[in-house]
Amino acid sequence: MAELTVSGHFVRAALSGAEQQGYDTDRLLRRVGVAPDRLASAGGRVSSDEFTRLMQTLWQTMDDEFMGLGPRRCRTGTFATMCELIMECSTLAGMLERAWRFCALFDPPAGMRLERQGNLARLQLRIDGDFSDPWFFFRESVLVIWHRLASWLIGGAITLNEARFAWPCPDHGDEYRHIFHCPLVFETWRTELIFDARFLDAPIIRDRPEMKRFLRTSPADLLARPDASNSYTGRIRALIGRDLSRPLPDFEWIAGELHVSPQTLRRRLRQENTSFQEIKDLLRRDLAIYHLNRQDRPINDIAHEVGFTEPSTFHRAFKKWTGMTPGAWRERSERASEAQGD
Repeated sequence: MAELTVSGHFVRAALSGAEQQGYDTDRLLRRVGVAPDRLASAGGRVSSDEFTRLMQTLWQTMDDEFMGLGPRRCRTGTFATMCELIMECSTLAGMLERAWRFCALFDPPAGMRLERQGNLARLQLRIDGDFSDPWFFFRESVLVIWHRLASWLIGGAITLNEARFAWPCPDHGDEYRHIFHCPLVFETWRTELIFDARFLDAPIIRDRPEMKRFLRTSPADLLARPDASNSYTGRIRALIGRDLSRPLPDFEWIAGELHVSPQTLRRRLRQENTSFQEIKDLLRRDLAIYHLNRQDRPINDIAHEVGFTEPSTFHRAFKKWTGMTPGAWRERSERASEAQGD
């Protein structure tokens, strides 16, 4: 599957705590190979690898896994310690309950608390105390990390029935469609992820060697790489592949490969807040960014590989996606790579 990209909004939001504490955020960006001016446009994006490196750099530099945004300092290694403790659990329910008990040891606590309600499970965001999170990044991160960690532990995506947020739909709210893959409700009285309670009985299938490998890049990797492998969006991206220069498979063929009818697949994609056309467009965008960041391919060749017969059409589409031309994107990536090597 093509490498997914991360909106520049989340980069700026992740840096906001460090900026408040007086860190040179432009220098931090250059250390991970990102030109600061790449984020100047509304459509600026970074690769998932770059975002992972940035998160790890922030934690190491600040010695705070909350990056200055949470109600208290969370020293580096806290998440890993929690993961080691939850490996003793046999089911998802036990894991979620133990993870919350671990978080509740700290004052004030910050985590997700499980509540069962009939055939529904509600994973509720609990953050006490004062925190500085004007762009919602800290709260979004807690939601995403807990959901994706739980899905990884049971070896399959926990399908969400609904995601509810106790804040108005933000300017970057459209990104939520590709993060949570479920109906979204804003301005509710509490923030929670709702899913079928049957998932709570799912066994934890990961072992300690797997967890050790997992922790090398997590939780940064959980934020940088959406858990799309079990979503229809992710499976369609995988079926299409990386070579978009050839004719793409049609929707009926895709549905057949996924063993569903075209009508069912359209409905599933609507539930994931996307469409077949949007999946193809975003795949072209991410592949173009992937190749432009590597400096070794002529731009006209990249245009052909991502499915454009005319370079001029590719230039217009890329500027619409990112706010800059392919040439400007590559030039800024080159400058950032040079700065990283200094």
